[in-house]
Amino acid sequence: MQVIFAIGAIVLSYILGSVPFGLLIVKIRTGKDIRDVESGRTGGTNAMRAAGFWAGVFTAIMDVLKGAVAVWMAQAITPENHLVHVFAAIAAILGHNYSIFLPERDENGKFVRLRGGAGGAPAVGGAMGLWFPSIFIIFTLGALTFFTIGIASVVTMSVALFALIVFFVRAYLGLAPWADVLYGLVTLVLLVWALRPNIQKLLAGNERVIKYSLYGKIKERREQAQKSR
Repeated sequence: MQVIFAIGAIVLSYILGSVPFGLLIVKIRTGKDIRDVESGRTGGTNAMRAAGFWAGVFTAIMDVLKGAVAVWMAQAITPENHLVHVFAAIAAILGHNYSIFLPERDENGKFVRLRGGAGGAPAVGGAMGLWFPSIFIIFTLGALTFFTIGIASVVTMSVALFALIVFFVRAYLGLAPWADVLYGLVTLVLLVWALRPNIQKLLAGNERVIKYSLYGKIKERREQAQKSR
């Protein structure tokens, strides 16, 4: 019976993660399909591009909650099995990145793939569900990364790295199970995999830089200096 409960918690977490809040919020606010905007992802960054700042913020909050609620739900269903809580958080990220509600088909109606986001927000939420204070550490470090480097894909990958570091330190000090480190490691792999196109742009020097970040300001001044020559 415990196995059934564990599997059920993980499946429910995937379904919860699959809810495309970004698509719904943008559709309600503007009538647009977020999948037709820029990267086509359903996360907060693309929602901001499609429908403005507050649409992006609200999407990010809802996506964070998906990860956290998945863990809390798993804790309620299987309170003694921490590994299930970890896999529930991972399942929420998988649902967000590969939503069962967003199948993509080609012109012949053949299934191609499942659409979704990159997983940054539910990854933060999953970490928060496993250890609530982690949200303050990860959010602070993520904000610093955002306003210094100013590249959304780097910020997204960094939150998984920060979660991995936080959970490793806690496990090393005997304050948390090593299963939480597994969460950080798997999350980092999932986010890097989802952001492969962005990593290629980074390596080519073509990734979008947010203009009001420190790096964005430096890059803008450098480009202005080159134009004035």
